[in-house]
Amino acid sequence: MNEKNQTLVTKIFLLGFQNLHSLNIPLFSMFLLIYLMTVLENILIIVLVSSSRNLKSPMYFFLQQLSLSDLLGSTNIVPTLLETIILGRASISLVDCITQFNVFGGSETFVGFLLAVMSYDRYVAICIPLCYTSIMSYNICNKLILVSWLLGLGAILITANLIARLYFCDQNTINHFFCDFFPFLQLSCSDTFIVQLEVILLSIPVIICPFILIIVSYMCIAHAILKIVSNTGRQKAFSTCSSHLAVVSIFYGTLISIYLVPPRKESHTLSKVFSLLYTVMIPLFNPVIYSLRNKDVKEALKSMIKCHTTTLKDVCHHIIIPCYYYNI
Repeated sequence: MNEKNQTLVTKIFLLGFQNLHSLNIPLFSMFLLIYLMTVLENILIIVLVSSSRNLKSPMYFFLQQLSLSDLLGSTNIVPTLLETIILGRASISLVDCITQFNVFGGSETFVGFLLAVMSYDRYVAICIPLCYTSIMSYNICNKLILVSWLLGLGAILITANLIARLYFCDQNTINHFFCDFFPFLQLSCSDTFIVQLEVILLSIPVIICPFILIIVSYMCIAHAILKIVSNTGRQKAFSTCSSHLAVVSIFYGTLISIYLVPPRKESHTLSKVFSLLYTVMIPLFNPVIYSLRNKDVKEALKSMIKCHTTTLKDVCHHIIIPCYYYNI
């Protein structure tokens, strides 16, 4: 294409949910509340795991990293969603649009690797418990998280490098509430075959391999649980895995529905609904499913509240008594 015939795009308009204008105030209030709850829950998990001595096991360290990723992903997407709801559409620069996609892709790719690491952690804890401390040591856990972040960011940088070479001209409207991959790619007036081929090939190590590792880990876990004689032992072993299985099912179920099913024009609304579940609701539910129902987390939360309450009483005591003594 001739460059002189191109009108290069510098600003992107996101349409969001165009058919819900009459509900913009209730929807804005609801998603704002969801976002605030998501931020509060995930910050609470990060602080609890960092401060509590009883939450120093690898499992809680991985949950802390999941909360960090959910917090990053939610903060990356929800403000744009709120803008599309209250204003009818959101405007974002092309550079910011690419950045939003990169942050989203990087954090979600990291979550895929993290879920695989967590499944391996449960496999070691249930199948070879005597070696758990040596296998899942502090250094090993740190290295696993570092590698997961590097793989997640590295994978998305490959895609970002190819996207940066595309031309965007004439079209500047995306029928979505954030800069997702397929809607964003449809704006390009360049040939996107190489980008789509790269994403398909990259999905093998980024999506399929972690998913296979999770399946193999849980096949071994199920085999080990069936060998447990007591029903109490089986229930305890299963309860440590049920939360992880729930999150894995939601994560990969929505991932397959959005990205592995070929996109069609009539599926735009359904795709946006699945994206809401993927980007807004999962970060809200993860702390509840994983952590806030957990006995150890509840005890750590009670201890933190009790500690802060005691500290507050001591501060008030030291302020009120001198004031009373000097008749202030």
